[in-house]
Amino acid sequence: MTDYKQEQEMEIEALEAILMDEFKEIHSGESGLSTSNRCFQIKVVAQDDDEDGPITNPAQLALIFSHTETYPDEPPLLNLKSLQGISAEDLRILKEKLQQEASENLGMAMIYTLVTSAKEWLADRFSQDDVGSTEAEEAAKDDVVIPHGEPVTVETFLAWRERFEAELALELAKLMPESVLTAPKEKKLSGRQWFESGRVKGVAAVAEESDVEDEEDIDFDEDDFEDDEEEDMLEHYLAEKSDLSTHSSMRAS
Repeated sequence: MTDYKQEQEMEIEALEAILMDEFKEIHSGESGLSTSNRCFQIKVVAQDDDEDGPITNPAQLALIFSHTETYPDEPPLLNLKSLQGISAEDLRILKEKLQQEASENLGMAMIYTLVTSAKEWLADRFSQDDVGSTEAEEAAKDDVVIPHGEPVTVETFLAWRERFEAELALELAKLMPESVLTAPKEKKLSGRQWFESGRVKGVAAVAEESDVEDEEDIDFDEDDFEDDEEEDMLEHYLAEKSDLSTHSSMRAS
């Protein structure tokens, strides 16, 4: 006749020697098991591949068991509790797995085998989360837009500003009547004076009616003429235009 009690005591002694502080006896009332027999709790932590390195996975659970009357010829009573970072659904899945393994190991002491299986399951389960987060980080890096083109420097900005101001002066000159462009220099209005006279509005209206291509009007704020540099550029353009008109008149006469 098999002495189940003796086998059970031997297994408990072996577990205490191997697991040490991770193994302890608890009261049956806190085990969650329907039994008055002795109950034990084993702390299970996910096993990292690098045992000497820091633990990167904080998931921990308590594997609680109690020997039945005829253990190991029948499975032990099992219960799982989360100590840190494990959901109820994960506990349910793992418990079913351990119960299945217990039924496959009948006739031999199996508690340490179940503990090892639980550690491996935790490592696999939560390493998947680590891989997923790593992949998400890599995907986020791929989504980073690397700017292309010429970087903006003080020199490139000043060059652009010079071109812009020249185009602005040219567009304003297009709105001026020919009489303004050909007037003697002493009677010629500056860009600021011509703008403030209010004539630009009337000229703009005429230009809009006569524009065969139906182009949009160009609106100018007074701030566009507050810069002395812009006004100088406009007067320079008007002076050149006036000189051309004078030469043309002389040739015609």
